Amino acid sequence: MNDVSASSLLLPGASDSPVILHVPHSSRAIPADVRSGIVLEDAALERELDHITDSHTARLAAMAAERCGTRPWRFVNQLSRLVVDPERFPDEREEMLAVGMGAVYTQTTHREELRPADHDGQPLIERYFHPYAAAMTDAVTERLDAVGRAVIIDVHSYPTERLPYELHGDGRRPPICLGQDAFHTPADLLARAGKAFAGFGGTGVNSPFEGTYVPLKYYGNDARVSALMIEIRRDVYMSEPGGPAGPGLDALASALAQLVEEEDGAAPVADSLVLPTHGD
Repeated sequence: MNDVSASSLLLPGASDSPVILHVPHSSRAIPADVRSGIVLEDAALERELDHITDSHTARLAAMAAERCGTRPWRFVNQLSRLVVDPERFPDEREEMLAVGMGAVYTQTTHREELRPADHDGQPLIERYFHPYAAAMTDAVTERLDAVGRAVIIDVHSYPTERLPYELHGDGRRPPICLGQDAFHTPADLLARAGKAFAGFGGTGVNSPFEGTYVPLKYYGNDARVSALMIEIRRDVYMSEPGGPAGPGLDALASALAQLVEEEDGAAPVADSLVLPTHGD
């Protein structure tokens, strides 16, 4: 294990693997000094964590990695997204600011107050967001230097029923949503993912969440970096909103391992330049 910042953990894979399993929203941990800035009482905060956390996704990535002949790298957020959300933009480009869920959330999933409206999120951005982004950028750079390409597979989950914060939640909610970016998601990668997860009752693309995560250094300008977001509807593998995992987790791990193994052996594919968007 290698501590790469205060909020993230890079778990090494095989030296010749281009794949990074990125797990940004699996943790419920909130440092005490950050907790003091959240207005929710303890019970309400636990309920919010049930709704907002992509429960068991770090475990899913670990199970998948263990089943791969060529082990992928894993980059795992060690803190709750209620500290900072590393997949948001930290400025006015982030449309989720409209619902109080930019890089530093001020509202809950149910549009209630999480932090005061005048809360200054910049110290959290400096303390957690920027180091996380730098560490993830370094992880991608290392894969490019070692292998000549990087494949980011972003591992998420989402609730069966739409939550009030979702800006685009009126679309389909398939068992598996694949977040595609026009520049960073080659057609072959999308097709392999669709095949790997075909046994879960259906896949969809960019609904209800779209796009995928790529570090800004490579965002929209380096086709050697491929990326795909996998959003798993939570009833496929766990009790909602924040309950235990069920038998579906094992099958998902096998599907994810299949995708990783196929990507390890795939040739890089360049795509046309279109700016990406981020997911949930």
